[in-house]
Amino acid sequence: MSETKQKTIFVCSDAVGETAEAVAKATARQFATEQVKIRRYGNIKHEDEIKAIIHEALQAGAFIAYTLVQPELRETMREESIRSGVRSVDVMGPMMQAFIDTFNDSPKYKPGLLHEMDENYYRKIEAIEFAVKYDDGKDSRGLLQAQVVLVGVSRTSKTPLSIYLAHKGIKTANYPLTIEVRPPQELFSAANRLIVGLTMHPERLLRIRTERLKALGLPSQANYASMERIDKELRFAAEIMERLNCPIIDVSEKAIEETAGLIMELLTP
Repeated sequence: MSETKQKTIFVCSDAVGETAEAVAKATARQFATEQVKIRRYGNIKHEDEIKAIIHEALQAGAFIAYTLVQPELRETMREESIRSGVRSVDVMGPMMQAFIDTFNDSPKYKPGLLHEMDENYYRKIEAIEFAVKYDDGKDSRGLLQAQVVLVGVSRTSKTPLSIYLAHKGIKTANYPLTIEVRPPQELFSAANRLIVGLTMHPERLLRIRTERLKALGLPSQANYASMERIDKELRFAAEIMERLNCPIIDVSEKAIEETAGLIMELLTP
């Protein structure tokens, strides 16, 4: 029986190529197939580079997803792909054309604007540093300075969610709710911030904590991963969230991106 040929997508950009790669990965996840290999080619400057990449894609039986903002490079990719019989997908071009046609505006044709070191970039860096500094209740002063405060029991995705929101430029602190520790007064103090409670189905939390203990080489029978302990913690957390009168999100079946999207909607006036 012959082996199945490796499915490969070439990602090309005159900048980093992160946008096209994200679209390619999102597309690949929609198919019931083995892992798709993605080969990224960034900072493309010359037409000869495009021709060489198309030749490689032809040999690999791949298709190309590209985000080329320079018109001459986009045209070379389109023409050479057709000539070589390699399918190529212009990820950004149709969106740019729609913008031009709808708003009668002209693009800058400048690669890499997504990562330009402007005010938004520095705000994101500041938010990431803030999230690290005030992670897991390290310093309760952060609860008063944050734009978003996440509260919940252990393993409800507080830290990864804080970092994800930080990458969106949102200063986020998080505080773990545990039965043995009284939450700090800063959590209940009036401040211009959004507090969000994170909760999870007990069975789901039990599985996650059990796997966590295994990863640490600890016995899975520890109290931390017992249903009795989890039920007590969730009841305690629910009481605190009720006192805070904050919105509560059940993260049991939600990806980090989905939960972050809900929080950002709450931030929108």
